[in-house]
Amino acid sequence: MAIPDFQSVMRPVLEALADGQARSLTQIHDFVVERFQLPPDEIREKLNSGRQTIIRNRVGWSRTYLNKAGLLEIPERGLSQITDRGREALEKCPERVDVKYLKQFPEFVEFHTAKPAEEKEMPASQEEQTESTPEEMMDWASNSINRALSSELLAAVKNASPSFFEQVVVDLMLAMGYGGSEKEAGQATQATSDDGIDGTIKEDKLGLDTIYLQAKRWQNTVHRPELDKFIGSLTRHRARKGVFITTSNFSDGARESVKGLDMKVVLIDGPQLAQLMIEYNLGVTSKRSYVIKHMDGDYFNEAG
Repeated sequence: MAIPDFQSVMRPVLEALADGQARSLTQIHDFVVERFQLPPDEIREKLNSGRQTIIRNRVGWSRTYLNKAGLLEIPERGLSQITDRGREALEKCPERVDVKYLKQFPEFVEFHTAKPAEEKEMPASQEEQTESTPEEMMDWASNSINRALSSELLAAVKNASPSFFEQVVVDLMLAMGYGGSEKEAGQATQATSDDGIDGTIKEDKLGLDTIYLQAKRWQNTVHRPELDKFIGSLTRHRARKGVFITTSNFSDGARESVKGLDMKVVLIDGPQLAQLMIEYNLGVTSKRSYVIKHMDGDYFNEAG
């Protein structure tokens, strides 16, 4: 079955504590995993940030919501224990405990609706129906913004002049740590008659190795013959590393042609190019940033 949303996890979290014993988050997590019979791949599936598994994140947020509503308490660091209000919830809600149920408790409402005065509140019905934790909603929003930005960047690169595309490739390689300096990178690349560049760039500031570049500002798919030409050129120059960049995409045959070679050839298509530009802050500026912080349990460990 699919990973349960964090509101569906609330009642199982209470069930894990139903006997009154204080338990750790890991014990609660293991109970929930067993309760929903989650397969190993879903247990290991992580948030887009890659810092935490989805199910552990949802168990953690469910525990936070239940604690703020007074259905469970934290008797000591790292442990959770059910309260009388939590036992009552198990009796009254045999199927599901959710945000709508928790909103009957004033302390939860105060926690859940506390927002800066200038921010608009989400409609109550939408807020109660959401299946995502706050972190997941931020991940989703960030990915949506990046997808839109990626499309804008790729369109801008495709509409730019060939010489500007050449500069984009040089600047990207520099931003990724190649080339040593802009002057050296500029000398290492040379314009050709097609809508891209063919040239070389130093792998590092010492010039210990050279990377050969091929860039195509194309609308159409890049097929195997173009890759074969590039591989042939690398072979003639006794090169060991090459990067082929296009604003379009590669056919399956083109991707297959670079496998099993005695050299390393990296293919970067249009969407990957745009994502790398975002990752290395090329052609983009930061509008606003958010930092998500978690409590540092080690700081409160008095045993040390």
